[in-house]
Amino acid sequence: MSGLIGKKIGMTSIYSAEGTVAKQIPCTLIQAGPCVVTQVKTTKNDGYEAIQVGFDDKKEKNTPKPLQGHFNKANTTPKRKLVEFQFNKDVELGQEITVGDVFEEGDFVDVVGTSKGKGFQGVVKRHGFHGVGGATHGQHNRQRHPGSIGAASYPARVFKGLKMAGRTGNKRVKIQNLRIVKIYPEQNLILVSGSVPGAKNSYVIIEK
Repeated sequence: MSGLIGKKIGMTSIYSAEGTVAKQIPCTLIQAGPCVVTQVKTTKNDGYEAIQVGFDDKKEKNTPKPLQGHFNKANTTPKRKLVEFQFNKDVELGQEITVGDVFEEGDFVDVVGTSKGKGFQGVVKRHGFHGVGGATHGQHNRQRHPGSIGAASYPARVFKGLKMAGRTGNKRVKIQNLRIVKIYPEQNLILVSGSVPGAKNSYVIIEK
């Protein structure tokens, strides 16, 4: 297995003794699994090898009939989140995978999530612009404006990709090389150093 599906619980901090100084480490608590193998894909049938795992139970009445049949093949309840992973050992359809089967304390992982949506924002918040300048020389309402965006009669247009105001956040974000500080196998919880994208109770993908 190369990863698991999890749910971001929130942030906390722990103290780590390095020499004679206690260092405070910000951490994110993630509920990682248990996940169920809902499909085993093979080169013969699907053109590639992977396993599909599901996480977080869902009511059967809110699940379409075709998906109900898909989960019945794995002899499991309907799941809210499905993700495919590579695997390097034998797994069976319907097998339950826990955090202890995939990760160990000290491992470095990549965490994928959807960042918080912040709506339509200006260039100061979206791109870190400093604004046009002080309110002098007649500029009484230009502090947070983008400034000039065009050129002269040539090219007489605005180039694509220019940093301007627009919708901010709500994008897929991957944070790499987060260290697993602690694992609580009984509660299926892991503690990773650093921050993880997304709001509380949002789904994340943890990859080795």
